[in-house]
Amino acid sequence: MGQVEATTERIVAGSPEDVFDALADYSGTRGRVLPEQYSEYEVREGGDGQGTLVHWKLQATSKRVRDCLLEVTEPTDGQLVEKDRNSSMVTTWTVTPAGEGQARVVVTSTWQGAGGIGGFFERTFAPKGLARIYDALLANLAAEVAKEK
Repeated sequence: MGQVEATTERIVAGSPEDVFDALADYSGTRGRVLPEQYSEYEVREGGDGQGTLVHWKLQATSKRVRDCLLEVTEPTDGQLVEKDRNSSMVTTWTVTPAGEGQARVVVTSTWQGAGGIGGFFERTFAPKGLARIYDALLANLAAEVAKEK
């Protein structure tokens, strides 16, 4: 059993503050930018960054669906951390300046993977699959932030 990690990043046109605010807006923007792999999206507490409790199902593959219940914290400026109560998955969103009027968004998910042959396949394929999902989410976020300008 080893730790599995998936990281994706994108430059988004918009101030880091605006991009972060859109990402932290679980009661509005976040629900609109989720790609088709997400379902049953529901804000259960809060809705804006720190203190939010949000639920969704993530269909990582045709056979694998994760039921996620995430507690959101903001440990530092420009950072959101989502800890899944139903698994070891922790996802960290970091928004930093990337030049005039742009922000770099980096998303990293880590979790304890399975052992044995299943764990080998998980470590090999899960990061790529999750990266594709996050790429779609970040593209949707970029389009949403551009609309709000």
